[in-house]
Amino acid sequence: MIAKLRGLLDETGVDWAVIDVAGVGYLVHCSSKTLAALGEAGEACTLFTDLQVSENDMRLLGFATAGERDWFRLLTQVQGVGSKVALAILSALGTDELQRACAAQDAATVARAQGVGPKLASRIVNELKDKAGALPAAGGMAAPLPKGGASADAVSALQNLGFKPPVAAAAVARAIEELGEGAAEGDLIRVALMRAAG
Repeated sequence: MIAKLRGLLDETGVDWAVIDVAGVGYLVHCSSKTLAALGEAGEACTLFTDLQVSENDMRLLGFATAGERDWFRLLTQVQGVGSKVALAILSALGTDELQRACAAQDAATVARAQGVGPKLASRIVNELKDKAGALPAAGGMAAPLPKGGASADAVSALQNLGFKPPVAAAAVARAIEELGEGAAEGDLIRVALMRAAG
């Protein structure tokens, strides 16, 4: 099975990307959050992947993080959730938001995803409430952090305190969401510490 692709972003569509790996173009279906994280055509990128094979189709799904892929696999175990619905959910919600919704039995949040009605949303949160805690929220989709500046310094500060780079980056991304882009470094570190520790 193909578990990961590393190559150049060739082109993108509404819900797919073509990744050029040593001259071979892989068509990969992705959530909008993953597509946004890939960057511009011609740039190097890495995708975690899941290969789905059915009687009449073979589909490669791509994810910006292993955490997003883990959530995709969990979602598709729920009856009525196929790959398209799972990608729609992951396009509407970050994995940390999805984890909180499942843990809190918040079906209304899950129902914000396109193609997910109240009944299916309830089934998803009911079936995944116990599994939600097993997946690390920090493995979720974090907004790409700008290079340099207060956010990079905040990530570095968290790493110096012993947090792993993906955990630090995800926590700072969530802090930026809460405080806004122009937040001071000290405020970012304070909020990010609470998110990383929580």
